[in-house]
Amino acid sequence: MKTNLLKKLAIGIAIIYAPLQSMAWGAEGHRICGQIADSYLSPQARKAIKEILGNESIAITSNWADFIKSDPDFNYLSSWHYIDFDKAYTLPEMQDFLAHDTKVDAYTKLNFLITELKKKDLSKENRLLYLRMLIHIIEDVHQPMHTAHTDDKGGNDFKVNWFNTPTNLHSIWDSQLIEFQQLSYTEYTNAINHATLAQRNEWQKAPIAQWLYESNQIAEKLYTEIKPGDTLNGYKYNFNHIDTLNNQLLKAGVRLAGVLNQLFS
Repeated sequence: MKTNLLKKLAIGIAIIYAPLQSMAWGAEGHRICGQIADSYLSPQARKAIKEILGNESIAITSNWADFIKSDPDFNYLSSWHYIDFDKAYTLPEMQDFLAHDTKVDAYTKLNFLITELKKKDLSKENRLLYLRMLIHIIEDVHQPMHTAHTDDKGGNDFKVNWFNTPTNLHSIWDSQLIEFQQLSYTEYTNAINHATLAQRNEWQKAPIAQWLYESNQIAEKLYTEIKPGDTLNGYKYNFNHIDTLNNQLLKAGVRLAGVLNQLFS
């Protein structure tokens, strides 16, 4: 009994402090993606998702997969969040690579989760787990450094300085750029959630391989702009990349809504 209480307390503490740690998109970025997705749900999907999540919104549940990293029982989920590559791929090369991908990574697990959530006899417990993971991973793979290089762990070992603070390329795209805007996740969503119907239709028709290719192309460009040890001028870096950042957040939310509507409508 005491052990269970301590375990719950540890998870609670992790949840409080998790936004300070390096996570895909950071806590705020995930909430932005989730809030955008919520705005494009069909009535049927909204009802079905509420039956699974209860009163927890998509924006809030978006961070569950990062917060649960504090629980060793869920360590097996850690490799679901990303897919690393050893080289830059053309789109046909990316499609061929993914067609033969058997690793435990974001691509194989997205396909697994979508397949499982289509099953009518899925247990209530697994339906909740799989929905939370699906939401989170779709958002994750739109963060460019979650489709980056194997040898530097998706930019985590690519050390730089943000202004004068030591950090890494992964963390800049997880958190620093988003936090630099000084907006709440609802304010941020309202500022960027203006995709046209034509854009939404185009983005939602794209297969998962296209999502990964787009993110990887961005990551490859980011690698060419700086070198390890650089001190970045945050104002200039923000000016050069804010449109890309916002576009990826927006695509993630729109595509997440598209998948959820297909699954639950």
